[in-house]
Amino acid sequence: MRIGMALNYSGGFKESVAELADYEKAGLDIVFVAEAYSFDAVSQMGYIAARTERLEIASGILPIYSRTPALLAMTAAGLDYVSDGRFTLGLGASGPQVIEGFHGVPYTAPLARTREIIEICRQVWRRERLEYEGKHYTLPLPPGQGTGLGKPLKIINHPVRPRIPIVIAAIGPKNVELAAELAEGWEPIFYVPEKAADVWGPSLAAGRAKRQDELGELDVIAQASLAIGDDVAGLLEFGRPMAALYIGGMGAKGRNFYNDLARRYGYEKEAEAIQELYLGGKKEEAAALVPHELLESMSLIGSDGFVRDRVAAMKESGVTTLNIAPFGATHEDRVKLIERIKEIAS
Repeated sequence: MRIGMALNYSGGFKESVAELADYEKAGLDIVFVAEAYSFDAVSQMGYIAARTERLEIASGILPIYSRTPALLAMTAAGLDYVSDGRFTLGLGASGPQVIEGFHGVPYTAPLARTREIIEICRQVWRRERLEYEGKHYTLPLPPGQGTGLGKPLKIINHPVRPRIPIVIAAIGPKNVELAAELAEGWEPIFYVPEKAADVWGPSLAAGRAKRQDELGELDVIAQASLAIGDDVAGLLEFGRPMAALYIGGMGAKGRNFYNDLARRYGYEKEAEAIQELYLGGKKEEAAALVPHELLESMSLIGSDGFVRDRVAAMKESGVTTLNIAPFGATHEDRVKLIERIKEIAS
């Protein structure tokens, strides 16, 4: 089981990267860099590539709407080059609030677009002349669109690898099926191992039935906060605002994927109440309603025995990469947590 960690995109980035060398020595395998509506993730991942030696680097995630498919392929090939083959392309649809509000692009057909983008990226990495006819992307532009001067080109440079790993962030049934069919990895959010089979099992099975052997086994990447000790249970409370933000505020009523997931986990009444309060501006009241059981079941916060049991449950459910957020008062404490979880996971 690999150990990963996400870097915070809201501040202190250079300070966090300066600490990565210590995490790398402690056994950290992969670092994920998010892209919301902060600084772009690409420049930051290039910076990480220059400051690390062994650590794998992943976008977590690049939205599929804000770059053309060819640019996503070029970007991944460039990052794979400067990192000497350590890059993973994490893709996701983000949400309509960000895509339509910040980028001004219609949030349409995320499934079909993701499929076409993956096919185009792999064609670019194989250095084939880029000719593609899909429902959403046609390359070169067809007659009657543009100047008519478009040519089928292939990437000038030789990519380090002809197939760069792709991870899809997904929680909806069809999105998860697509990830299991086409991607090297799948990254859900709010992962509860005991409920994963019921919620996502059919989708994963359907996708794996169409999966090509050359892709290998699906890397399942689960996120979890981490703290180990007999007096750390109170740290679960730090997860309330974030859970409330996603369940209550990431989308409109009737169009919130995270709220849907909470309902599928069996928290229908709580999910409805959290959304009502959050959209009504009562964020603290919404956070107070996030079930303690949910926070605990998707975390690695507790005694050594508790954490070992949770890691075992993660493994049993199919998780192959733990993407952890270590809680520690100091950098040294966080490094020790990486060492501990690496030992437990092995």
